Amino acid sequence: MSKIITFDFDGTLDRQDVQKYVLELMSKGVEVYVLTSRFDELHKHNYTPNPCLKDLYAITDSLNIKRERIFFTNMEPKYKFLAKTKVLAHLDDMEKELSAINTHTTTIAIDVESNYQIYIDHILSQ
Repeated sequence: MSKIITFDFDGTLDRQDVQKYVLELMSKGVEVYVLTSRFDELHKHNYTPNPCLKDLYAITDSLNIKRERIFFTNMEPKYKFLAKTKVLAHLDDMEKELSAINTHTTTIAIDVESNYQIYIDHILSQ
């Protein structure tokens, strides 16, 4: 069975410590996906503060995360996406997202401000 972990981008994967950990996970064969609330290419103009995805793609490209492993919720709650998946864990910085994921899905939502590496390593070892 595939071991899939998703990562929020803003406030999470844009952090250097998280990027380092993602590389470690990928070297162990873990499938890493990005799940962001941002608008996708077709709808990015709707987000007037930053209608661009260059920063996201610069980091995901540097980590060798394929574009087909980046999912945009277009500002919809992430639990709606995760409820239809077999994702083991999701790392995020938004309490509202974490709570909804833990309430409505089997995915374990983990706060990036916690000892996330310990939690994810434990989930992967089961």
